[in-house]
Amino acid sequence: MTSGLIVQIAVIGTFVLMGLGILSMVVSGIKGLVQGKQDFKRIALISTPIIIFAVSYFALNDVTKAGVMTTMGMMAIMVVSIVFTGLRGTFKF
Repeated sequence: MTSGLIVQIAVIGTFVLMGLGILSMVVSGIKGLVQGKQDFKRIALISTPIIIFAVSYFALNDVTKAGVMTTMGMMAIMVVSIVFTGLRGTFKF
């Protein structure tokens, strides 16, 4: 076996394991939603990066630029939430 073949098998195995992990998380999330263990606020909060990525991908038609825009958007949301939390703690509202 050449080292190229070993690397190829390792990469394919990694992607298969990642796919199985993502699939199990989706199934577990759907199961929790059906059983009433999850609320829609948590689902909306976790799906925010996916929504931002989808919108930026459809607007830019480039995966790399969409990834950068998603990162920048999530950082902007983080800064706004930190400022809001600080203001809320300062003014007690």
